[in-house]
Amino acid sequence: MAARTLSASTTGQNAARMPTLKKFVGFKVAAFPATRQASKSTPMAGRTGLVVRAARVGGVDIPNQKRIETALTYIYGIGPTTARSIMEETTMENKRTRELSEEELTVLRQEVDKYSTEGDLRRFNIMAIKRLKDIQSYRGKRHIAGLPCRGQRTKNNARTKKGKRVAIAGKKKVTK
Repeated sequence: MAARTLSASTTGQNAARMPTLKKFVGFKVAAFPATRQASKSTPMAGRTGLVVRAARVGGVDIPNQKRIETALTYIYGIGPTTARSIMEETTMENKRTRELSEEELTVLRQEVDKYSTEGDLRRFNIMAIKRLKDIQSYRGKRHIAGLPCRGQRTKNNARTKKGKRVAIAGKKKVTK
């Protein structure tokens, strides 16, 4: 019965049965706001205004549910240590992102802008590698060949840089 009802609702043939399907499909009550509000005379709390899902800091949407120190690490170029130093410089308590006021968000954005993050940092790293390739340094040649640059052995491992193993035609295994 549940499978038949599920297929009928997913194709859009019977929209009137949708509210009864929420237990089968995994919908939450919030998925049907018109149905819920029609049954109550007052609107539901949290439905009246704009709900902010994530704060935008440094060109990235940082998650609302996490504490600021952890949420800042979602920005490329800011790790745990830098996030901790940003928190100390702003003298802000480590509360959840959704609890921040607009003034606190502005202060946080100004502090994050002092660091090289996201596109600028990625561009800087790419240009540094391109420079090494252009001058044909040892590290540049290793980047071109797709091999490790920092002295690691490549006889057995280095699969992250080398990629998937490729079989060599005609090579036989040595038998003991």
